[in-house]
Amino acid sequence: MNKRIIFIAAGVIIAALFLSDIIYKRNSSIPGVFTKAQTAEVSDREASKIYNEADKLAAEGKILDALNMYKRILAEYPGSALVSQARSKLDDFSVRILFSPIPTQDSTVYEVVSGDNLTKIAKKFGTTVDLIMKSNALSGNLIRPGMKLKISKAKYSILVDKSQNILILKSDGEVFKTYIVATGINNSTPIGTYQINEKLVDPTWHKAGAVIPPGSPDNILGTRWLGLTLEHYGIHGTTDDSALGQQVTAGCVRMSNKDVEEIYCIVPVGTEVTIID
Repeated sequence: MNKRIIFIAAGVIIAALFLSDIIYKRNSSIPGVFTKAQTAEVSDREASKIYNEADKLAAEGKILDALNMYKRILAEYPGSALVSQARSKLDDFSVRILFSPIPTQDSTVYEVVSGDNLTKIAKKFGTTVDLIMKSNALSGNLIRPGMKLKISKAKYSILVDKSQNILILKSDGEVFKTYIVATGINNSTPIGTYQINEKLVDPTWHKAGAVIPPGSPDNILGTRWLGLTLEHYGIHGTTDDSALGQQVTAGCVRMSNKDVEEIYCIVPVGTEVTIID
């Protein structure tokens, strides 16, 4: 009796497996029903169309339209093999647009009035003099009444992820650009939320028993310093790009000089910096 039950159960299992295989094969051939591999293939194909269209728009000088197409890939096809390339293009074009007179949803046009100066305007809008100059291709601080200036109204913040050694610049809470950085050796960069309270061009490095001047190959601070409300800690440049992406610093966040100069231009004193594990 027991043997009979066992044989019947085994037969049921074999039949179920056989039927499931048939159903799987039938479904694989039915239009509109896809396997995971087929779904991924369709996703990559659709993402590729959008990516190529974005590149075409960029080549035609339609930068904002291209930017929106790259954003579509990230939003609609997060599993696509093109996500990394789209993210890189998005980072590049986001900065190019910010540093140009091209108007955006988070910018405004300000008409200079008598008594204005760039410092006063930057303070009014919570931006930087450097960004105003860059966005309007100004070669100096001289402005005159009647001039119309593109001004960024975005509120920027910074997130440093030590586990990935990346710094994410956010604009109104949305990812604007991601940078590779170096953080503290043995995970020593303190976690928490701080503010930028100091900005220096070509900083002098004061180390134990020595003062290292700007431009010296021994000055590990590079070309910019953004000091934090956490004393003795900050975001700065480097003299050795090869160490980026690693936990090698004495605790500060280290960027390439090119990247730290970009960040320096964009974020004002008071910008929030959050550091996480």
